[in-house]
Amino acid sequence: MSSTGERSTGTVYEEVQASPEFAQLRSRLRRFVFPMSAAFLAWYLLYVVLASYAPGFMAISVFGNINVGLLIGLLQFVSTFTITTVYVRFANKHIDPAAKELRERIEGAE
Repeated sequence: MSSTGERSTGTVYEEVQASPEFAQLRSRLRRFVFPMSAAFLAWYLLYVVLASYAPGFMAISVFGNINVGLLIGLLQFVSTFTITTVYVRFANKHIDPAAKELRERIEGAE
């Protein structure tokens, strides 16, 4: 605190960053984001590896002019939208309420 009784901006944010609530919020976010990112990256790399090293498999016709490679490629888009939807639901339920509570505590302390 300064001599006028006000906190400097950096100090408030440093206090929040050191708080157990912030650590829990960050941990909760990381427990979701890192595994989901790793899973998506593995899924994408599988597509690239199959396209590079298994062109015969990727060329297998499923129906008409639609082959396995095209289906897996389109599933990349589906998985992206699915991950986004799952993240939004997760954030709405677990991240946003905790962040709001922390923000209200900070704003009330200023």
